[in-house]
Amino acid sequence: MGTLIEAHQLRKTFGEITAVDGISLTVKRGEVLGFLGPNGAGKSTTMKMITGFLEPDSGRATICGHDVQETPKLAKSKLGYVPEGAPSYSEMTTRAFLSFIAEIRGYRGAEIKQRIAAAVEKTGLEPVLDQTIETLSKGYKRRVGVAQAILHDPPVLVMDEPTDGLDPNQKHHVRELIKAMAAEKAIIISTHILEEVEAVCSRAVVINRGTIVADGTAEDLLLRIRHHGAVSIRVPAERSDAAIRLLKDAKVVAGVETLGKANGHTHIRALPRDGALEAADVAALLRAQQIPIDELYVERGRLDDVFRQITTSDDLKRKTNGKGASNA
Repeated sequence: MGTLIEAHQLRKTFGEITAVDGISLTVKRGEVLGFLGPNGAGKSTTMKMITGFLEPDSGRATICGHDVQETPKLAKSKLGYVPEGAPSYSEMTTRAFLSFIAEIRGYRGAEIKQRIAAAVEKTGLEPVLDQTIETLSKGYKRRVGVAQAILHDPPVLVMDEPTDGLDPNQKHHVRELIKAMAAEKAIIISTHILEEVEAVCSRAVVINRGTIVADGTAEDLLLRIRHHGAVSIRVPAERSDAAIRLLKDAKVVAGVETLGKANGHTHIRALPRDGALEAADVAALLRAQQIPIDELYVERGRLDDVFRQITTSDDLKRKTNGKGASNA
């Protein structure tokens, strides 16, 4: 699985504002990388440097081994790019615009029709082929942006907010398209929609104030939440002390918390040691001591909790104190 996208120590400033501050990453064939960060984190600026649409102050980026600054035409021939807002020529019809893009890509004659037909089928643009782009809904405009990006079937796709403005059905369609293409391509998706990461991404990079603050799978990120994989139990109040003592002595339990008492029951949380805790093991442990269980379930963290934690933590604030925020 070869590396198709590589960025090394990219840096970009705008006046006194440091938008991107030494970002390095790689994306291999078969990977879908979710590129996350709060507004102003530097996502769009990084994407523009990776795709060669913005020159970095320092650092370099390559697409399929081709430097985007030294050999831009060769690098961009391997790239499909859906920029933020998916700009296009609004007075053109969808068909004319895609034909124009195909010609720019070097296709002629029957191959133009074949390329357009394949992209239109994948993006569901058939109903609006002969409408001018300015009359299209925001959702269809985004689909036109995706269609032009995949027209030449590139090995690399970089997509800035690809489902922005789409209704739930349209989002599902685009996500299924990304999944279908993922095996043979390296794909970066910049998004603020955290559900998108779990839906289509094999890996996620979170940036804040121009630097990478997390890199891993969705499950890796969720493990940063201390209660992810914990087991919550509700037991009769009169047996809660016994349950807590039993769980504290268990080797697979890192700690026990009392979350509350109500209606004669106590809500207890058993925190996992070294990963997730097996609910069946906890249940067996309690039942062996004849402690009744009224409720038991495994807790799952939420990516938005992780996102807030790693972009607003005190450690991060201290680390980045004094650096300018970006407008990217």
